[in-house]
Amino acid sequence: MLKEMKESEKDAILEVADLMLAAAKTAPKGSGRDTIRGFVVTGDEKAKLAEKMRKLANSYDLPFFLRDGNNIDNSHAVVILGSIQKPFGLNECGMCGFPTCSEMRKNHGRCAFNITDLGIAVGSAVSIASNHHIDNRVMYSAGRAAVLLDYFVKAGTPDAEEVEIAYGIPLYTGAKSIFFDRNPGAVLL
Repeated sequence: MLKEMKESEKDAILEVADLMLAAAKTAPKGSGRDTIRGFVVTGDEKAKLAEKMRKLANSYDLPFFLRDGNNIDNSHAVVILGSIQKPFGLNECGMCGFPTCSEMRKNHGRCAFNITDLGIAVGSAVSIASNHHIDNRVMYSAGRAAVLLDYFVKAGTPDAEEVEIAYGIPLYTGAKSIFFDRNPGAVLL
């Protein structure tokens, strides 16, 4: 059997995506409470994600959503990581901007611990991609589109309805990273 380089690259990206999800799972979390959820997007779902991002570029009037959507199209896979909202129940914490967790919930705020844990998980995940020499970029735009497309629900994610904040991490192999030298409205050929 002969396996062409492009096929090996695609296989490697999917393996690295799995390792990234494992790294996000094992990343340190406040009090060891797991609020991180994630999945890998490929194929038709990846195309729908890119299209949603381009639509959001128009409705939000944010050209970088268009650029990022084009990056998603050119990527082999996208790792999506999000956090459920599970406040710690601390009195007098205030890190979220509200005096108590119940006030935060009442005002539709977001727990600072959950968001911090998500940032640490994203950092752990991208370190895996970097250690395996897979080009990647953290994208708010891809995470936002995934939430709006109900991808957490469709992926069978526990507590999916609680995921409000997410990031996408597209993965790519090529002679030059597609995630640099980008203009907000640039279209890749």
